[in-house]
Amino acid sequence: MFLVALAVGAPRLAAAQAAPATIRLQPDDAARGLSGPQHNFYFLPPGKTGEDYQNAGFFGQKLRPYLGTNAEALNHLADYRRQKTLFLADRLVAVGALGLYGSQVFAKDGDQQYFNGTQQVAAGLFVASLLATIPINRHTNEHLQQALTAYNSGLTGAHGTWWQRYSPSTAGLRLGPQRTPLLALAWGLR
Repeated sequence: MFLVALAVGAPRLAAAQAAPATIRLQPDDAARGLSGPQHNFYFLPPGKTGEDYQNAGFFGQKLRPYLGTNAEALNHLADYRRQKTLFLADRLVAVGALGLYGSQVFAKDGDQQYFNGTQQVAAGLFVASLLATIPINRHTNEHLQQALTAYNSGLTGAHGTWWQRYSPSTAGLRLGPQRTPLLALAWGLR
C-alpha cells in the first residue's frame, strides 16, 4: 500500500519541485517603475532557481535566446533596444554640446566668451537633449518588463485581457466617398 502511494505521489512531488519555466527579474529590477535607473537588468533564466541571476546586457541581447519564438516578447525587446539606442544618442548629443560650449569659452586668446552664436546653439542642443531625456527614459524599463510578461504569459497560454487580444493593430483616418473623414481600423491575424 505504501509503495502504491509513493508511486502515485512521486511524479506530483517531482513536478512541484521542478524549477519554473518562467523568466524572473531580480526583485530590485522588477520593482523599477517609470523613469527608473538605466542600468542593466538581471534575470533568472527558465529552469533555474536560487540567486544566480544573469546580466541581460545593455540592450537586452543576452535575454533574446531565452525568448525563443515568442513574437510579442521579441517585439517588446526590440522596443527596449530602440529606447536604449535613443538613450545613447541623447547622451552623445548632450556631451557633444557641452564640449562645444566649453571649447568656445576658451576659443579666443585671453578673452572668455560665454554666449556667442555658436555657444547659443550648443546651449540649445544641450537643453533640447535634457528635455528629450524625459520621454526617452520614461518607458524604457517598461519595455523589457513587458517582454518578460509576454514571454511568461505565453507559457501559460494566457494572452492578457480580451482587449489586448482583440485590439486593432493599426488605426488611422481616411476620407470616405463624400469626402467625410472616417476612422480606419485594421486587425492583424495572430
